[in-house]
Amino acid sequence: MDKVFATPEDALADITDGAIVAIGGFSVGHRFALSLITALHAKGTKNLCLVCNSMGAAGELRGQILAENKQVKKLIAAFTTRPGMPTATEEQIISGELEVELVPQGTLVERCRAGGAGIPAFYSATCVGTDIADGKELREFDGKQYVLEKAIKLDYALLRAYRADRAGNVQFRGGSQNLNPAFAKAARIAIVEVDEIVEVGGIAPELINLPGIFVSRVIKSTRPFDAQQTPQSKRRPGDQPRLYNDKPALTRSGIAKRAAGIITEGSYVNLGTGIPTMVSNYLDGRDVVLHAENGVLGYGKMVSGDQIDPDMYNASGQYIEVMPGASFFDSVTSFEMARGGRINTVILGAYEVDQTGSVANWSTADAKRGGIGGAMDLISGGSELIIVMEHCDSKGRPKLKKNCKFPLTGKGCVTYVVTDLALLKWETDHFVLLEVAPGFTAEEVIALSEMAMVKSPTLQYMA
Repeated sequence: MDKVFATPEDALADITDGAIVAIGGFSVGHRFALSLITALHAKGTKNLCLVCNSMGAAGELRGQILAENKQVKKLIAAFTTRPGMPTATEEQIISGELEVELVPQGTLVERCRAGGAGIPAFYSATCVGTDIADGKELREFDGKQYVLEKAIKLDYALLRAYRADRAGNVQFRGGSQNLNPAFAKAARIAIVEVDEIVEVGGIAPELINLPGIFVSRVIKSTRPFDAQQTPQSKRRPGDQPRLYNDKPALTRSGIAKRAAGIITEGSYVNLGTGIPTMVSNYLDGRDVVLHAENGVLGYGKMVSGDQIDPDMYNASGQYIEVMPGASFFDSVTSFEMARGGRINTVILGAYEVDQTGSVANWSTADAKRGGIGGAMDLISGGSELIIVMEHCDSKGRPKLKKNCKFPLTGKGCVTYVVTDLALLKWETDHFVLLEVAPGFTAEEVIALSEMAMVKSPTLQYMA
């Protein structure tokens, strides 16, 4: 049974207009099927329904180049747009040319897993009480509400892996399984491009991450991935503080350091994108195991230069060191850990937190545009939730609100908030101001906030 095709063009020859196509890969540039995406772009197949984590930046060899070529009619994704990154996808969403279904990342892979397993639908606690649940069936189990989620079936999945044999058995490296196995199982035809093709028996059975029964076609990649091409953040440097009342607050790195100090020893901790990723740099010597939703358990600080391994990265796509005892898995398993209550603490960035303990961190415009990512799934397991963010937005408006204005990520779920001015903790029905940044008073912090809060009688300075 030989599943090897000579070229990407041969492997895509039968794809037709209107097909449902999933594109594997994660974050800003890791292990995407560059050869297959390029071939699909050249083929010009129209009216596609794309299923993916995100579309990428303008001009990137991702789903974005298909949108730029007007090949996409519908998008099912966890990220449709990202702040500060105007794209053809965003333009077509605004104009109404492109239909969008935003899906939390963990729910996306679970819906695909269900589609591949012959399960038509399932109930999930993720997104209950948010705009994403609008119009979906709700049902109560054991006193808790759940949303009905329908399975996703695919015509094609375009995937990338480390190597495969001629029978389609696939091996991934490091954290690069991510969405690929779920997409392969949901697809009628899964096509995998690899760095290396070996003869049957050339991969030890225990190293096969995706059995050949789920793979229809294999090609040798013609577009190698360059780890150095990964885009870097254009935000203010982490060691440069903002000014409030003409005084410097904590830096973004300082926020991360203070959040690291809250983490309980012996914890499994998930770090979201942005400021949360910096927390990993302040955990040396701590009994803390870090979890990343792309499929890594047990990683350490961020690395650069010669220390980079292109398959070792966190949920922000930043390269990381891998600690002794680490393990790798796919996104389905990763979100099982979160929804199943195995993760003790989740640290996320946010646009807003309100005085009911609710958080909004995923939309910059309306309920059809933005980036949900994995946050809703991560917090649905009832873990301790630490929000890290700057105290006010770029226009000086408070991010600590009476009520969130952006669509909610979760209701009544925040345990701590760490800003560049304050540390707050939720106590029964209100937030308590425990600490303020050096050089600031509690009164200044409260004046720069909209939410009601109670000043601790033992107020301290943040360190």
